[in-house]
Order: sequence, then structure tokens, then C-alpha cells
Amino acid sequence: QVQLVESGGGLVQAGGSLRLSCAASGGTFSEYAVGWFRQAPGKEREWVAGISSSTTGYGDSVRGRFTISRDNAKNTVYLQMNSLKPDDTAVYYCASKKYSGSLILINVGTYEYWGQGTQVTVSS
Repeated sequence: QVQLVESGGGLVQAGGSLRLSCAASGGTFSEYAVGWFRQAPGKEREWVAGISSSTTGYGDSVRGRFTISRDNAKNTVYLQMNSLKPDDTAVYYCASKKYSGSLILINVGTYEYWGQGTQVTVSS
């Protein structure tokens, strides 16, 4: 069983930055694709960014501001968030799926494992 734990959320002013971490245990981390999702109150869960062994991808609302990366030696995926906006306020979730291809997985239902989330609040 793969377990994921997010950290790094908090309160930040608009224009500021945060770096989220997703620490994984179980399985072989390098064999999994990883995605970041977010969910604000009253809204559906939204795909933010994803990474496979060879590719990264971003949702339209965060492209150019957020960067996803992975350190397989540390079993950790990061989400660097810059130029934060109040609309970025949400609970951010890390998700993973065993996947050996190069496509970016963007659908909630595709992922097998989920963390508990970390709150990001951006004030104006």
C-alpha cells in the first residue's frame, strides 16, 4: 500500500510563494506517476499539475506560475507555487498511480492513492 503525506501549506499574501511537498512510502516511487489536485469549497476537484518519468504538465490556471518536480531518491514530489492569487486558495492533494508511460494523467478517477491534503490560503 502506497501512502502519501502532503506538507508545506499555509497562509500567504497574494504575490507570494509556497512550496508543497508530497512524501511517499511503499512501492517503488520511480514507477509511479504523480499529480497535484486542489479543491476549493463548493467546487469540483481540479487537476493542477502532473509528472511522469519523462514529462510534466500543468492546468491552464497555473501554467507559468507553478512548477512540479520529483526527487526519486527522497521519494518526494514538489509543487513550487509562485505569484499566488486568492483564487489559488484550496486544499491541495497529492495523488499517485503506478504508470510506466510518458503521458500526463489528469483525471481524478485515474489515480490510485491520495494524501489527506494541505490547506493553502492566499489573502488579497
